[in-house]
Amino acid sequence: MKINKILFLIALFLGISAANAQDSFQHIRNATAKINYAGVNFLLDPYLAPKGKYPGFEGTLNSHLRNPLIELPMDAKEVYKGIDAIIVTHTHPDHWDEVAAEILPKNIVIFAQHNDDATLIKKQGFKDVRVLDESAEFKGVKLHKAGGAHGTVEMYENKQLGAILGDAMGVVFEAKGHKTLYVMGDTLWTADVNKALNKFNPSVVVMNTGDARVLAFPDSGIIMGKADVAHAAKELNGATIIAVHMDAVNHTSVSRKDLREFVKKEGIESKITIPDDGEIIKF
Repeated sequence: MKINKILFLIALFLGISAANAQDSFQHIRNATAKINYAGVNFLLDPYLAPKGKYPGFEGTLNSHLRNPLIELPMDAKEVYKGIDAIIVTHTHPDHWDEVAAEILPKNIVIFAQHNDDATLIKKQGFKDVRVLDESAEFKGVKLHKAGGAHGTVEMYENKQLGAILGDAMGVVFEAKGHKTLYVMGDTLWTADVNKALNKFNPSVVVMNTGDARVLAFPDSGIIMGKADVAHAAKELNGATIIAVHMDAVNHTSVSRKDLREFVKKEGIESKITIPDDGEIIKF
């Protein structure tokens, strides 16, 4: 009886410790991140090539520059060390590149946004690719797919550009005793974004805010930018807001330096976190 009581107390302590464990978001580069959530290690949108490996994106701002514009802050093997699963929000090459497809372990679990992306990843040799249709559970963490738009309505009306932009999902992370995390992904601020915010009421929000531009539509970005950061600071009271997807690819028009100056000017720097590559944010 005494042994059973001890075992119960140990299990209770471990349960409380797990619930109270501090989660973390480590910004790697661009949209790549290591997320430790409820004791599970996720790798988000692995973009693992060395600096300058790929040509710039044709038809976009500063396409003469080679991508990535900057190096990884650590060896590529360190990026995926200890990872339990990978989440690929979409297969644009700055979120899922040739190097990632080549070097990542082929038996690791990968979550993709739809069958087309899953089929592509399977063809690259990966054995356990799962489609995040709406929601899934992985090692006690609930993952919810969130919608968005990787460009304006006018951009998608152009069939060629619309096909290039394609789809991109956001992801919401939930677990009992842990703050809800919402990774918006490559999207503008849309009704789907509002839907996810209203439904899940996240405490931590990750925004891709480099305001990437295509030359055919010079007045509109294909991901969020400064105005969206200001909007988030106003609307998401009390949430930790993390701004990423800057400085690493040719077509972004907003740098971390630009955004830091903007949030200071707007008086919202206490509400916005703009991490350096490799920086860890605990929540």
